Amino acid sequence: MKTNTNRLASHYVKIVEWSDEDRCFVGRCPELFGGGCHGDDEVKVYAELTALVEEAIEDRLAGGDPLPIPLATKKFSGKFIFRPGPELHKALCIRAFREGKSLNEVCIEAIQKPVPAPPRSAASPKGKKKVLQPV
Repeated sequence: MKTNTNRLASHYVKIVEWSDEDRCFVGRCPELFGGGCHGDDEVKVYAELTALVEEAIEDRLAGGDPLPIPLATKKFSGKFIFRPGPELHKALCIRAFREGKSLNEVCIEAIQKPVPAPPRSAASPKGKKKVLQPV
């Protein structure tokens, strides 16, 4: 059972990030539970989070509850509703008109640019700025 639980757990998103507010690393798995774990060592928080994910899976299976579809295997339609607000909507339409493109093309181009990660504070042990690349 444990091997199957490990395999299932590997499909769920596990997030460990530094929290300036908490002044520690915070680990969470939004697909399975709202809370999480925290600590000063990023690797230990990840290990604890992985154990919590496995435990959550075991509890759901033992209780006969279905597991949510992991994001890693979920099928996406390629569509979502975007609500930029009236001013940004207008600015995007003007840009699209000027460039001879559709509003959709302009939005996709903007979203596909690298998104900078939130800056780490001086209290962060890593202190490096990451840039997330589009997928």
